[in-house]
Amino acid sequence: MGELQLRDIRKHYGRVEVIKGVDLDVDHGEFIVFVGPSGCGKSTLLRMIAGLEEITGGDITIENRVVNNLPPVKRGIAMVFQSYALYPHMSVFENIAFPLRVERLPREKVEEKVQAAANILQLTERLQHKPGELSGGQRQRVAIGRAIVRAPSVFLFDEPLSNLDAALRAEMRVELAKLHTKLDATMIYVTHDQVEAMTMADRIVVLDQGVISQCGTPLELYHKPQNIFVAGFIGNPKMNFIKVTGESVDENGVTVRLPSGAKVTVEVSATGDVSGRNLTLGIRPEHLSIGQAAASIEVVPTVVEHLGIHTVTYSAVEGATTTFCSLLPGSAPAKVGQPVSMGLNGADCHLFDDTGLAFERRHSLAELDTGDMHV
Repeated sequence: MGELQLRDIRKHYGRVEVIKGVDLDVDHGEFIVFVGPSGCGKSTLLRMIAGLEEITGGDITIENRVVNNLPPVKRGIAMVFQSYALYPHMSVFENIAFPLRVERLPREKVEEKVQAAANILQLTERLQHKPGELSGGQRQRVAIGRAIVRAPSVFLFDEPLSNLDAALRAEMRVELAKLHTKLDATMIYVTHDQVEAMTMADRIVVLDQGVISQCGTPLELYHKPQNIFVAGFIGNPKMNFIKVTGESVDENGVTVRLPSGAKVTVEVSATGDVSGRNLTLGIRPEHLSIGQAAASIEVVPTVVEHLGIHTVTYSAVEGATTTFCSLLPGSAPAKVGQPVSMGLNGADCHLFDDTGLAFERRHSLAELDTGDMHV
C-alpha cells in the first residue's frame, strides 16, 4: 500500500531554511499535486521524498517504514522527471526494461512487465523504435513506462508535461488521469500549471516559502481559500482584490464600503466589531457581470480580449491591488475606453483581514455554485 507521511520535514542550505516544517499524510491511491510560485520549495520537497536530497530534519515514512537514510532505489518509489532522460541508443523496449535489467530479473519476467506497461501506455507498436523517432508525448510515455515496471509504492512526477506544447499537455493530462485510475497508485505531482493541478488532483498542496499555506480538494481551495495568498494563486484569471473599510456585522454577514462609497454585504462570519477596519475584498473575474447586482464597480477597460466563448477586460480600479479583471460572456458589449458598470454579489465575494487571513464563508461547498469555475 502506498501510504506516505511527512513529519516536520525541514531543509537547510547553510543558514537558509527552504523547507520549514512540512507535515502531510497521503493515503494509498491519492493523487496529490504540489503547487506554488517559483522558489516555494515544491521540487525540493519532492526530491527529498525521492531520496535525491538529504533532509535536515523530520521523518519521511513510506508504507510504515522510515526511509530517511535509505537510497532512492530502496524507498519503493519511481520518479518521472521534466526531462525524459531516455537512452538515445536504446530501443523503447530497452529503455523501459532498464531498471529490470539492473535488478537482474529473468528474461521472461522482463518481457512480461515491459509488454504490460506498453499496453497500458499504448506503446506496443513503438517498442523497437529509438527515442529520436518518437514525439514528445511518446517519449514521456516511455519515461512513465520505465517507472511503471518497477511497481513502486509511490510515483513521483516533477513537472513531467512542461516540455510539451499546449495541445499535447491537454492530451497527456487525460492519459495520466486514466493511468492513475488503472494502477490505483499513489502519485505525487509537482507543477506550476493550475490546470494540471485542478483537473488531476484529489488534493492540492499549496506551498509558500517552504510551508504549506493550505491543503485541500481543488474545489475547497477555489471556493474557501484560507488566506489571501491561496485566493490569489488558485484560479485563472486571478482573483481581484480591493481595499475596503469595514462597516458593520449582522446576521447577513459583514458590510464593507468600497473606495467609491458603494456598500456590499459579504456573506461571511465575523466576531467583534469591524467598523473602520482595513479589510480586503476578493472577487473572482468570473463572478462579475454587466447589469444589476447588489453592488457595482465602474470601470473603464484599457484592454479587452475577445476569446469567443469569453470576453476578458482589464481596467484600473480605485483601491484594487492589481489590474482589475473581469471574465464575461463572449457577447458582452465591452470596448476599450468605454465605461461599464460591473456588478457583484456579496455571496460571491471573499473577505480578508489586515493579516491576510480569510473570514469564514457561510456557504458549504454543496451550496456554492461550482458550475462557473474557470481554470
